[in-house]
Amino acid sequence: MIEKNYKEDFPLLQTNKTIYIDNAATAQKPAVVIEAEKRFYEESNANPLRGFYPLSLAATEAYEDARKVVRDFIHADSEKEIIFTRNTTESLNLVAYSYACSHLKAGDEIAVSIMEHHSNILPWQMAARMTGATVRYLNCEKDGTLTDETLAAGINEKTKLVAIGQVSNVLGCVNPIKKISKLAHAVGAVIVVDAAQSAPHMPIDVKDLDADFLAFSGHKLMGPMGIGVLYGKEALLEEMPPFMTGGEMIQSVTTEGAVWAELPHKFEAGTVNAAGAAGLAAAISYINKIGFETIEQRELELTRHAMEGLAKIPHVHVIGSEDPANHTGIVAFTIDNVHPHDVSEIMAADGIDVRAGHHCAQPLLTYLKVYNTTRASFMFYNTIEEIDAFVETVANVRRRMGYGE
Repeated sequence: MIEKNYKEDFPLLQTNKTIYIDNAATAQKPAVVIEAEKRFYEESNANPLRGFYPLSLAATEAYEDARKVVRDFIHADSEKEIIFTRNTTESLNLVAYSYACSHLKAGDEIAVSIMEHHSNILPWQMAARMTGATVRYLNCEKDGTLTDETLAAGINEKTKLVAIGQVSNVLGCVNPIKKISKLAHAVGAVIVVDAAQSAPHMPIDVKDLDADFLAFSGHKLMGPMGIGVLYGKEALLEEMPPFMTGGEMIQSVTTEGAVWAELPHKFEAGTVNAAGAAGLAAAISYINKIGFETIEQRELELTRHAMEGLAKIPHVHVIGSEDPANHTGIVAFTIDNVHPHDVSEIMAADGIDVRAGHHCAQPLLTYLKVYNTTRASFMFYNTIEEIDAFVETVANVRRRMGYGE
């Protein structure tokens, strides 16, 4: 049973009594993260990587120390393989522009699962338009399962890149990345993993997954907004042109051209978000202190409690697997004859924060013929009492909409 109240670690959740269960969109920030960012600005505020005076050297140290924390968090081989970006979206676009556009050609295929967030669809559509390649979608079962038959047909000798989310932001299902990685590499393709929804909830080992690229955002794992990560295998990053050009990502510049800086700075043009990196490192340290075993156990208990409660309510339908263990804290649902936006408004009136709409996954919802859902998404700091309040409001939505039940 859940015992410790982790909400005590989160300033917003202490001053604002909202029931925050929109964690798949962004997570709340513990005090240690806020303090880390504040401490950077109070003690080390200077432009990193550019000055040789003490403040700049301190800023550089904080920034590069954060890179080492991320390297260890995902078990990468080298800090050179850790690129700081603004978010998952920028990380995926970096791969699309710098790798896909320089490696793909007409006749090549990009395999993308139908359940992807728009951020892991639109960059590949762009790359296909620019290169003449084709985007091929891997359709899933209603619970999110990608069958062996689907994978075998969709990843073939024409496939040059596979883009797949480790966890669906609608269904919550965990995709078999290791299996897909083997299939991709067997046909000479690279695999790009969107770990935005998995990084906050489960351990990630890029070497064990054999991911060529992997992206995640700081804000979803309780770090600051505006800081993200792209992991790439060093050999691949070395051969890729930079995504953006400008200050700091160069070794030398002439009136005719430039020599790019070494990894990872080749991909980090301009003034970097050093304070955000420090905050991200603090978030990772906080997660490590709690431990993923505890996080997974607590979130499974919360998810199970929510799904058991919703199952007792007429007219409510949970999208995805019937097994709470295959939801990763995400419960998307519909209520007969009630639009999700109305559900969200009623929830908000009761002080409960949920997401309503297509969740930036329109191809999936169109494929499932659902189109819009209400989504509750839990983190370990949520409580059983909050889940009970959520279920109680869901149970009364139709009555409050005038259906009399």
